[in-house]
Amino acid sequence: MKILFPARARAALAAMVLLWGAGAAASAQTAPPPIFVLNSLEANVSVIDPLTWTETSRIPTGKEPHHLYLTPDERSLIVANALGDTLTFLDPRTAQVQRTVRGIVDPYHLRFTPDMKWLITAANRLNHVDFYRWDGKEPTLVARVNTARTPSHMWIDSRSTTVYVSMQDSDELVAIDIATQVVKWRMKTGPMPADVYGTSDDKHVFVGLTGSDSVEVFDVSGREPRSVRKIKTGNGAHAFRAAGDGKHLYVSNRVANSVSKIDMASMAVVDSYPVPGGPDCMEVSADGRWIYVSSRWARKLSVVDTEAKKVVRQVPVGKSPHGVWTLQHAPR
Repeated sequence: MKILFPARARAALAAMVLLWGAGAAASAQTAPPPIFVLNSLEANVSVIDPLTWTETSRIPTGKEPHHLYLTPDERSLIVANALGDTLTFLDPRTAQVQRTVRGIVDPYHLRFTPDMKWLITAANRLNHVDFYRWDGKEPTLVARVNTARTPSHMWIDSRSTTVYVSMQDSDELVAIDIATQVVKWRMKTGPMPADVYGTSDDKHVFVGLTGSDSVEVFDVSGREPRSVRKIKTGNGAHAFRAAGDGKHLYVSNRVANSVSKIDMASMAVVDSYPVPGGPDCMEVSADGRWIYVSSRWARKLSVVDTEAKKVVRQVPVGKSPHGVWTLQHAPR
């Protein structure tokens, strides 16, 4: 039976439908982007809803994904699949797979130069660093630079002139000229150097010493680098993330089960937060209040409240969670 509505009722119903549609669209636009966590031993990425703090999906990737990086235009989040020799491109807002780039050999760690001309990858198991020209669409291999044993993490200076690479198993920091792809110098470090972070003035580089309990600081402003300080943070000092205020730097201490806050000017620890389960990679919320930490051995994403100075929630993820990223993050 066909039901007829008066004209006024039909108009009201149409208005309600329009309002509902507009409200749904606005809600979709204002919903915060997800938090992505790499599960290295399961070859997938956990997608976390930061409102409900639940895992909403798992995205298959190549074998052993380890690190994440955003394209310069912020349209794609790149997953580096070390054993898969591929890059998986994800939409950082919707978590949809955009495409897979093959033939990228052992991309353990990756970074873009600030001038957006180069994509650089560290081949952790094959002992080389690769330089790819980047046109905004496709990476093109230009040079392969042989390094010391087990290139791990990288940092690129603000002028896009030098990439600093830690050598995990030969205890070195290597500087490579980006324009010529030639090694500029090598410097011995403490045991098992991992993540690398440079100050905004390009004068100092911080190196996490996973085989020790410290962060080593190098002065790289002159022709030759100098080790100027070792900051005791905790056993297994590993990964960095900027606090977002331009003054402080977080480091995860994977063995000590803690995260330390470093004042980069005084080169001293000014705060510490207990984080269980082998804290590894980190992300910091846009307002600087929260630290999102992959608890590597606990299969959890741990959320640290920097005001309460404690973990306030943990979200179950996959095996050996590693890289963490979200689009709404504190300034690097």
